[in-house]
Parts: sequence; structure tokens; C-alpha cells
Amino acid sequence: MNASSPDGRAPTPRLLDLARGARFCDRDLDVRADDLIAGAALADEAPRLEGKSVLLSVSTQVHAAVGMLELDGLVCRLVVAPADLARDHLAAVIDDAGVDFIVTDTPEKFEGARTTTIRLTLPLGKTDATVPRRHETQWTLLTSGTSGRPKMVAHSLAALAGAIPPRTKADESVVWATFYDIRRYGGLQMFLRAMIGGTPIVLTSVGESLVDHLRRLGAAGVTSISGTPSHWRRVLMTAERGAFAPAYVRLSGEIADQNVLDALRAAFPKASIGHAYASTEAGVAFAVDDGREGFPVSLVETPRNEVVLRIDGGTLKIRSPRTASRYIGPDAPRLFDSDGFVDTGDLVERRGDRFVFVGRRGGIINVGGLKVNPEEVESVINAHPAVRMSLVRAKKNPVTGALVAADIVLENDARAETVRDSILELCAKKLERHKAPAILRFVPSLPLTPAGKLRRDMTPAPEESADA
Repeated sequence: MNASSPDGRAPTPRLLDLARGARFCDRDLDVRADDLIAGAALADEAPRLEGKSVLLSVSTQVHAAVGMLELDGLVCRLVVAPADLARDHLAAVIDDAGVDFIVTDTPEKFEGARTTTIRLTLPLGKTDATVPRRHETQWTLLTSGTSGRPKMVAHSLAALAGAIPPRTKADESVVWATFYDIRRYGGLQMFLRAMIGGTPIVLTSVGESLVDHLRRLGAAGVTSISGTPSHWRRVLMTAERGAFAPAYVRLSGEIADQNVLDALRAAFPKASIGHAYASTEAGVAFAVDDGREGFPVSLVETPRNEVVLRIDGGTLKIRSPRTASRYIGPDAPRLFDSDGFVDTGDLVERRGDRFVFVGRRGGIINVGGLKVNPEEVESVINAHPAVRMSLVRAKKNPVTGALVAADIVLENDARAETVRDSILELCAKKLERHKAPAILRFVPSLPLTPAGKLRRDMTPAPEESADA
């Protein structure tokens, strides 16, 4: 059931209405959206949730997908808890979002919590309950990279789905997949895209190896898939990347430099390779499908789809109907400036007819008063043919305040002692002296955040190291 808007406009479709014919699966479960119309996963508890503020905290992505479809339109506020929400942050989220109920598949984990839990059940059961969906649900997402009290933003379903095209005949041949967790903004975009398109989507499973996941993608006939550049670099490091043959590869969440775009072009020569810019606060701003890093200057000069881009002091700002409406919490900062723009904190530099991302404003390394963007240095290191991925960080120094250090993952057949000098030579040629790494460390892998981005707040243990 949908209610008309207060101003008399046509009713807003609920996610479950839009998802007819869609389905989603992980390694163990395959669910059709059409089977959820009766509210089977909530059994007879759904009426208690009507009009309430609900925290969805579940163990798998399939459970999360079921919860989102069941709860949109039923509850007034849906707080989507990511898998990595720390127990000691739970109370802050409950307080700031005014949570009335926790919907979960593992209620035993919330014993002692002052908020009532309701079990979400899979496989699906049977119920005769009527589930009213007459509310304009506010979707509340946690931002990635938050330390301390979690930061939450409020979205409408219309804003979340603002960049998703309507269903077409072509969707009938599409099978989506994503390396993201759908409880984060990037993964949620792909989940909504599949639901609105009425297509299947293949989700990752807890504890599943990358090799097994790639094989499952091939078995499912995946045609379109998204992930961060770091996700894709890990895929490129395994021989199992040939287990599936996508027609469309999409990157977002981190800087997609030319090295990773070219590597994906070589690995998937028949695929269209694209990258998109989006954030939890700013929403989806644009997508670029020409195979080049950065984005055309024309996107700034001529707004498209009501998305206005502004470069202010080298920082990208966005005004768009796809942005979140506000931060949530008692001491929440303002989301917009006086002109209605969201400050992304991402730094860009104009190079010819393109703007290229060079780093984050908050991630700059200060070397003797000179600024270094870690992502700029990583882009140079990653261009070395023996390098698969790298992470550049600051190392404290009593003289300069900091030095540039790089942790490097090599191709499987490369040896540190044979490539160390050539990596340093490349950096010396391409970078100003203060930007070139003073320390190289060769490591077997680099840690990612639950959002699939390089984790910049910790240092991995080195396999080999060498001071430059």
C-alpha cells in the first residue's frame, strides 16, 4: 500500500514495488523479490514495526537485501548497519537515530540491549500478515572511514535511486554483481540498480575466498560488475580472473588511475570499462565510460541531470538532488554550504581537457612544509610493470616532520631485489624530489576497509623492506 504525498502528488513507489522480477543470491541462498510481498521474512511481527525507527543489523548481505525490501515503506526510518559496526558504537547509533527496534537474524548478539529485537528469518516462511507500506521511509546510512562516534546521513529512496535509469528491455539479459557490501553506499547503489532493473545480482558471502567468488561469478553468467580500484587490483592479481567474462566493469570509491583502467582493459578486452564518482553524502555525481582517468572539464562547465559540479580551491563540490538531506545526531555538522553544495574533500587538478583526482584534503603528507598527496605517488608506483598495488603513507621524521613511505605488492613473479632500483628511478623521474618515497617496503598484501578501500589508518607487517 502506498500513501499519497501530503501535497497531493502521486504516491512514491516502494522498493518492493520496483523490484518485481528481481532476485539476489550469495553462496548459500537465492531469493526472489516477488516472494517477499507477503512479508514472509518478518512473519507476524511486521505490524509492530509500522511507522517506527528500525536498525537493520544482520549477518549476511542476502539478509540485508531481504530486510531492505521488507522494511522500506513499512518503517519511518531504516538505519542500515554495516557489517563492521562495532559493538561499542551500537548505543550511539541507537540514540542518535532514535531506534525503536532492531531487526536481526542473530538476536542473541543483542542480549542486554535496551532496544527490542525482532528476528528476520531465512529461508522464507509463510505468513498471513498484511504488511502496510504507507510511509516515506528515511534511509539512514553510516559513512565509511568514521572513527569515534559513527557519522550517519539521511537519504530518501528517490535520492538513492536518482542516478538509476528506469527498467528497459535490455535489462532482461543483465546479471549484476558487486564486490561491495550492499550495506554501504557503493554496494547499495548496485543493489538498487539490480532491483529497479528487475535483474539478478550476485553478492559476496562471509568467509568466501576471492577465487571461489570469481568462479561463482562465472557460473552465474555475470555480465555487469562493480568494485573499488583496490577490489579490482586484487582480482587482477589472481589467475582466476578468467573465470568470468563481464560485458561491463565499473569502478568507484577510490581514484581510478590510468594504470588500473588499462590493466582491466587488457584483462577484459570485450568489456566496457567505466568509473563513477559517488559518496555517501554527495550521492552519485557522474560516470565516465571513455577509458580515461579523471573526468571531462565539460561536466563542470555544463551541468547534467541537475548535478552541478564546482571546483573551489582545488576541491570538488557537488549540488544535486541525489545528495543526502542531512547528517543525523545531536552534534551533527551541516552537510551543505550556503550555496547548497556538499564539500567532498576530494582534490582535483586540471590537465588539459580533464580534471584528475589527486587525493584527499585530509590525507596530505607534510614533508618539511611541502605537501604530498599519497594517491599521486601511488599512481606513479603502480605504473611500474612489476607492481600490482601500493599504499603510500607518512613516516615520522625528526628533521622534516614526515617522510614518504610506500608499501608495495609486486606481481607474483617479481622479486623485490630486482625491481627496487627501477621503482625508485621511476619515482625520481615522475615526481618532485620531496614526493619521491624515502622508504620502500615490499609486502604480500595490503589491507582493505570493509568498504573495499585501501586502509590508510594501519601499517601492514612487511615481508621485505628496504630504505631508499
